[in-house]
Amino acid sequence: MAASFKKTVIKSTPRVGENVTSDTNYWKNLEVPVTKKEYGAITHIEFSPTEPNSFAVTNSTRVQIYSSKSLQILKTISRFKDVAYSGSFRDDGKLLVAGGDEGLIRLFDVEGRALLRVFKGHTGAVHVTKFLRDRVRLFSGADDNSVAVWDIPREAQIATYKEHQDYVRCGVSSLSSNDILLTGSYDHKVKLYDTRIGDSVLTVDHGQPVEDVLTFPTGGIFISAGGNVVKVWDALSGGRLLTTLCNHHKQVMSLAFCSNYQRLLSASLDRHVKIYDLSSYQVVHTLDYPGTLTAVAVSPDDNLLVVGTAEGLVSIQKRKPEDEVMPKKKKVQNSRFGLKGKTHIPDEDDYHVEHTRKDHLTKYDKFLKKFEYSRALDAAMHWTVRLSNPDVTLSVLQELIRREGIRPALAGREEKSLSHLLRFIEKNIYKPRYMNTLIDIMALLLEMYKGLIDQSHDLGAHLKRVNHVVQREVALMKQLYEVMGTMDTLFAAATSQQTNQTSELGLADERLTPSTAAAQSV
Repeated sequence: MAASFKKTVIKSTPRVGENVTSDTNYWKNLEVPVTKKEYGAITHIEFSPTEPNSFAVTNSTRVQIYSSKSLQILKTISRFKDVAYSGSFRDDGKLLVAGGDEGLIRLFDVEGRALLRVFKGHTGAVHVTKFLRDRVRLFSGADDNSVAVWDIPREAQIATYKEHQDYVRCGVSSLSSNDILLTGSYDHKVKLYDTRIGDSVLTVDHGQPVEDVLTFPTGGIFISAGGNVVKVWDALSGGRLLTTLCNHHKQVMSLAFCSNYQRLLSASLDRHVKIYDLSSYQVVHTLDYPGTLTAVAVSPDDNLLVVGTAEGLVSIQKRKPEDEVMPKKKKVQNSRFGLKGKTHIPDEDDYHVEHTRKDHLTKYDKFLKKFEYSRALDAAMHWTVRLSNPDVTLSVLQELIRREGIRPALAGREEKSLSHLLRFIEKNIYKPRYMNTLIDIMALLLEMYKGLIDQSHDLGAHLKRVNHVVQREVALMKQLYEVMGTMDTLFAAATSQQTNQTSELGLADERLTPSTAAAQSV
């Protein structure tokens, strides 16, 4: 009995694409963004901690409060004569505080929009205003390089810290203590203050101007953003740097927690929002926006994502309801046409008949089975194959070389057929998987059709283009070898330096033998 024909094995190139994870599906489960145009650059976005989680958008000379349900403006607070900053809610959602270029801090009643208090004392623009956890105090940071703590009932300044050497542009209060607050400045420093003490209790150097800071609810770990990096610090270990996240190309402007403090969002001027898994500090998803981002916030229930831009646009995205993202049901097969008894278990007395499907061969395999190599190559070089799936054409060429049938397959070809072959070589010879095979095919074509190529203008033009591609690849390879040589030199120098340091330490250890140490002690 003759052996069955073995099909041509198609070696396909693996495609590099997005790794679909649970986070990818989670963040793609957002509705089409609703865009609102404000009066100026968005400087701050913050959600109310209480239901229904309205959010305040600070821009120009006003603070707009939006409904998280209708996404429409509920209230507008416009008691500012200059640009407003840092509109922040108290944890009960009843009061809102904001600073501004005037150097004043204003306290408002959210429900009635009434101005309750005006705190005076800063000599520069106030960019940071936050409530402390006890609800009766707030703190501020300003361009006069100072941080101030204020008593709300008495409308008085009760503490001032002037340790920063540049503008104070961000800050956050602790969720676990009534007296702890964290500030970041353009002097590259992040400082931790205890209002019961006159000075800062911890200082770390971010290395670049700090644009935003966050702290975990426990207060043991805090995060700073500045430049194109985000850094995570351990406060309980004296400000030890835990990790540095360098995933943005431009300045990071805003940070936000989500998913019950399991995820971190960072918004940057490079128009991207990066989402990190805080257990591994790896990027799990990226969101792209059309504008330069200046602020980002997520609602406490994760159902609303709001992003602000320097162009004054607010992008609002709701999470789709669960009934809209139900998994697709499997198509039920019609019983009239479906095969019945797929799960039936036969009895011992039943006669079992094996069903074998007929093996369908492609055109080029049919010709290879009949040893018609020229027609097999024609089938593989058809435009529907070589353009949409060049891996098939390459595999057929390799099979012809393995069968020693490549020369008969290439023999007796007309100018049009040779033109298709040269065009295929031109488009694919730079690919690593194609290179060796197509170089052999090209050499064989030059040997067999040198005279025809010299006489044909079209074939000569194709050959020149192939030569241009080859020369370009050779130049790139030379550059790569130069880079590799430079890297080898750097690695060798670093290795020799490390070896010298190790040998010096070894000599020092040999000198300090027990007898030597005893003599030195005497």
